[in-house]
Amino acid sequence: MARRCSVERANQQIGSFARKNLIIQYQGRERSEKHLLDLIYQDILDRGVQETEIEDIDIYVKPEDQAVFYVINKMIEGQIVF
Repeated sequence: MARRCSVERANQQIGSFARKNLIIQYQGRERSEKHLLDLIYQDILDRGVQETEIEDIDIYVKPEDQAVFYVINKMIEGQIVF
């Protein structure tokens, strides 16, 4: 019981993980979550979408196609190179 309370308290303070760092590796290539998000963000801005217009974003990583697809606000679709 004490361990469960400690885990619950830690999760409330820092989330379910102390550090969140996602790295995607495929056939000798490696991309971090931050790198991909930066590329998507730049692509969005280059397309004329204002930051204030973005409410949500869905991201689909398909390394076998060397592509990362995204959908903004369930309407605006885009793609960047993995």
